[in-house]
Amino acid sequence: VLVPPADMELFGCISSILGYSACVVLTGVLFAAYNLGVIYQLFHKTETKSPRHGGESVAEVLRAHGIKFLFTLVGGHISPILVACEKVGIRIVDTRHEATAVFAADAVARLSGTVGVAAVTAGPGLTNTVTAVKNAQMAESPLLLLGGAASTLLQGRGALQDIDQMSLFKPLCKFCASIRTVREIVPTLRKALAIAQSGTPGPVFIEFPIDTLYPYHLVSKEFAVKNPPKGLMGKFVSWYLNNHLMNLFAGAWETRDVSPLPVHIPQATDDQVQGCIELVSRAKKPVILLGSQATLPPTPAEDIRKALEDLGIPCFLGGMSRGMLGKDSPIHIRQNRRDALKEADLVLLAGTVCDFRLSYGRVLNRRSKIIAVNRNKSQLLKNSDMFWKPTIAIQGDAGSFIVRLSKGLKGHRCPEEWPQSLKAGDSTKEDANRAKANEKTEHHLNPLKVLHCVDELMADDSIIVADGGDFVGSAAYIMRPRGPLRWLDPGAFGTLGVGGGFALGAKLCRPESEVWIIYGDGSLGYSVAEYDTFTRHKTPVISVVGNDACWSQISREQVPILGSNVACGLAFTDYHTVADGYGGKGYLVRREDENQLSDIIKLAQRDAKEGKATLLNVLIGKTNFREGSISV
Repeated sequence: VLVPPADMELFGCISSILGYSACVVLTGVLFAAYNLGVIYQLFHKTETKSPRHGGESVAEVLRAHGIKFLFTLVGGHISPILVACEKVGIRIVDTRHEATAVFAADAVARLSGTVGVAAVTAGPGLTNTVTAVKNAQMAESPLLLLGGAASTLLQGRGALQDIDQMSLFKPLCKFCASIRTVREIVPTLRKALAIAQSGTPGPVFIEFPIDTLYPYHLVSKEFAVKNPPKGLMGKFVSWYLNNHLMNLFAGAWETRDVSPLPVHIPQATDDQVQGCIELVSRAKKPVILLGSQATLPPTPAEDIRKALEDLGIPCFLGGMSRGMLGKDSPIHIRQNRRDALKEADLVLLAGTVCDFRLSYGRVLNRRSKIIAVNRNKSQLLKNSDMFWKPTIAIQGDAGSFIVRLSKGLKGHRCPEEWPQSLKAGDSTKEDANRAKANEKTEHHLNPLKVLHCVDELMADDSIIVADGGDFVGSAAYIMRPRGPLRWLDPGAFGTLGVGGGFALGAKLCRPESEVWIIYGDGSLGYSVAEYDTFTRHKTPVISVVGNDACWSQISREQVPILGSNVACGLAFTDYHTVADGYGGKGYLVRREDENQLSDIIKLAQRDAKEGKATLLNVLIGKTNFREGSISV
């Protein structure tokens, strides 16, 4: 039969359309099958009789990464994680507030060189951690937050404590993920732990829907449909739920690598280091400003300390780097930083940022050569478009850079008269501070005298936790950490409430060390309930509370500027009684106890050695020591 050419073309066109349509349909079917896990299930078994659960996978990965502590406030969404971690030897430490759990994990990260881990329940459990997670982000602490969530099929449908948690944490974390099947747990955790430590360290968040953590036989009961719709729709609903359940556990217990992934740490190039060697070798009055970032792994703090001592360059230490040079180093300068920076001909910003703490860079001499080293590019160049310009800017690790710089300058030392002149200024200022400490206040004890006394009596292995405003601001000038990684403060965010968590993490990491919390009476209110935690978990810390019944950091400026003390007044509360009530030991220290101050501090030290968390409620008066310091 002869077919006209026009009909042949029409037939070909129809065939092409049908063929294309078939391909589209087939592609759509395959795509849907892939997303629903149908294809994966063809090659991977679902072990419906297995009693195992997702919490066990979490525990295996954490143990393989050297995690020793998991901080938490318990909730049903995360119970399998807690139980499994305890079984493999990870210590579970439960706190009285979720923020404390995260602060404690932050402290562990800073002191141990590993990732700090906290697990909290869904909804309000997670929202309670927001401030602590933001603090870890700004302090550049590697932190893993594990959060519970509503089951995979009920998210967005009004389940208990179900909110959009991912949107909440994406701005705060380097990496966020929501587990959708049990088999994803191991690779997602490994990835998150590596990201937390790579580049600029920071927090990461993984959400665990409840059905990814409990065993198959329990989850399957929740998927059972009591009265399914009849007909084709009923069959489809039953198939969909059963397929979702089978896919949830498909391949869940296959052997997987749980070992740590490589961590990427940016380093200065050889050319950059050589350029800095040439600048430093020509400098007559160099200064180093060392920030917290210099204490990050992989370079041991002792190696950095030796490198700084070999260089002989005067150093100002901030944040976690306080104590890097010990108690009385001839190159550690504590006072008159602004004057030193105006006189310096070279400034090395080693992990230090030109933010409010350096007056946005305005304190730097425009004629100085400036070397800036920071892992974070935005922090490296912060405000360089306005108030300062780096001579050499290096996106790299500050600690290892200092060691390489020292090796490249072997045999070269800073002219000794420069650090000696700065040290002389230090001595003059500190003599004046001590004289001010001996002045009588109108009421109660002089806070400076209290701090000097604590500084003189605390053990050489002590860790100092700073949590407060005015009293802690004074402590920063007076108290001297004895070695590297022996000072913990919130960092650039200026967060109040870190004390309980930081001290808890510190005491667990260094059980043999004295751990001192320097509290303002305002900041104490955030975490005094953790004296219950200290008692239950046998972490005997010592708190010194500067109790002036006021938010003095604010009041000092609010009253003269605005003429009112509204909202600044507190009471001389019996905080020592609160400590007693939680199982600790409290002491009230008043003006009439001034001559016994040393004896009372020694009693607190003895109590701590005997296992009692101790609190010194010290009633303090007002001084003009930090007059002019502002709180914004």
